[in-house]
Amino acid sequence: MIDSIIKEGKIVPSEITVKLLQEAMIKSENDKFLIDGFPRNQENRLSFENVIKISPEFVLFFDCSEEELVRRLLGRNQGRADDNIETIRKRFRVFEESSLPVVQYYDSKGKVKKAHITRKRFSIFVQSSYI
Repeated sequence: MIDSIIKEGKIVPSEITVKLLQEAMIKSENDKFLIDGFPRNQENRLSFENVIKISPEFVLFFDCSEEELVRRLLGRNQGRADDNIETIRKRFRVFEESSLPVVQYYDSKGKVKKAHITRKRFSIFVQSSYI
């Protein structure tokens, strides 16, 4: 089920994602986490904060143009079913409609730290390390 949702460029339902995150967090026995690509929408954010009972210390936002993202995703050659131009463009639209408002919410709380990633990988790593 999750694979077909991802292939369509849609967002996995919050209850599934939050449950998986909660299980992984409990198993890890750590008190700090880096969660990549989540929350993807306001429903995810609210579900996570209500179930896990925490709000992130900060949100790391990698800022990049759509053209650069398309170039990188098509060039990564991982053989993923969702690495085609049509699905990539759908994913970008979903990001703008659903995920960007979450970034804006956390930005209004002073929690967003931006890294501009139009640079080479090492430069991005160095920039992110200072955050």
